[in-house]
Amino acid sequence: MLELGETARVAEEAADGSPLWWKIQALVNDSDQLLVKKLSRNDTSWADDRGKHQAGLYIPTELRASGFFPVLEATNAAKPHIFVAGLNVLWPQTGEVTRSNLRHYSNKGPEAHLTRLPRVLFSELTPASLFLAGRLARPVADCSWWAVVLDSAGDEAELLETVLDLGVDFHHGIFEADRFAAAHRADRDELEDLIEQFRSAIRNGTLHDLAARFSVIPDPATIATEARNEWLQANGRESFDPWQIGTPGDAIMEISREIEYRLYRAHELRRRASELLAILVGGSDLASTVVRRYPDIDAVLLSASQQRKTRAGRSFEHHIAAALRAGKVRFQEQAVTGGRRPDFVMPDLTTLKQKKRERSAALVLAAKTTLRERWKQVSSEQLNCDVFLATVDDRVTAASIREMAGLGIRLVVPEMLKNSDEAFYKGQESVLSFRDFFDRSIRKERPTLRK
Repeated sequence: MLELGETARVAEEAADGSPLWWKIQALVNDSDQLLVKKLSRNDTSWADDRGKHQAGLYIPTELRASGFFPVLEATNAAKPHIFVAGLNVLWPQTGEVTRSNLRHYSNKGPEAHLTRLPRVLFSELTPASLFLAGRLARPVADCSWWAVVLDSAGDEAELLETVLDLGVDFHHGIFEADRFAAAHRADRDELEDLIEQFRSAIRNGTLHDLAARFSVIPDPATIATEARNEWLQANGRESFDPWQIGTPGDAIMEISREIEYRLYRAHELRRRASELLAILVGGSDLASTVVRRYPDIDAVLLSASQQRKTRAGRSFEHHIAAALRAGKVRFQEQAVTGGRRPDFVMPDLTTLKQKKRERSAALVLAAKTTLRERWKQVSSEQLNCDVFLATVDDRVTAASIREMAGLGIRLVVPEMLKNSDEAFYKGQESVLSFRDFFDRSIRKERPTLRK
């Protein structure tokens, strides 16, 4: 810790009870550059294993040489291979100010380490969490940098991904701080037309007509098809055939988590905003309308939340089904068996129920965008066949992967997640990429599944 005084006052203010996202926004406004890195296992394992020699965050060459950090210097004549730069960092989550070091051992490779960090912030994190740091345009007390760690299971990580438009293949990057404001400006420009439509409808007494026009969100299959067609056009393809796409899992993840989500949110905003305005407009005064009609408002928000969760799951299933159809793989969707409804049975329910068939003659593929404890719904199936569970969730812990493997469940994940250092899938024999699933589990081991 640094000396008390102005630095201590800044640290105390940073640790107040304000929501973390508010603190981040305030610090971004005082910064000129931002650094974002998706945390790998090597970035965090030191916090959970006190015996680990290197206690710090890996900084790739691109970030080290970006100008975000001070210039590294070899200050020890006896060890000219060690380059160091010191920086005072404010950590608003804990109120600490650390004298951190950026160290580069030039005899060990191009990467550097950022050391002397608050251990508690890096401990017991969900996989694929985010490190966000800012370089202050003008030092505050003794600090020229600030940093936070955003657990991927929290709302702040999702907000950061949205504001900076971090793609599913994001690993690390440097951003100009005004990109935060630019993102909000772009949103405002896009929303102004919608706001003016609502204002005009209120003035003209046609709000209910406008609400009726916005009330229908296209069904999940329609939005999924629109998103897939957008991806096909952008990538110069005519078919979603998984045998022709090098990384079909990456394509499914990009379409469902980015393209389709963007399309859906545009429809959702129009519908829910019009529903809320129809409730609020026309009351005697705003306060009494909100209080008296709160149950109606709550019902709109609850409906929006439930529909969003349902849509996310169905979206993933739609794109897997589209890949299976385009690849001419025999399957049956949502077939009822044993009181449950597996997402995909291959080749069909009749084969699955045959008592004397070979175990490899059928398989079950479940699909869940996020796992948490929901994978246990799959483990209860006694199907006498191989069970696969497809997901785009990069936050699954190693313990959960081992537990699933013990129950005979093999995960199927996008190719970039299988090879990612941030997720825990690399090196796990029970985890396949979509490429492996199509090539090995279908084409090689079960060729009869293909028409």
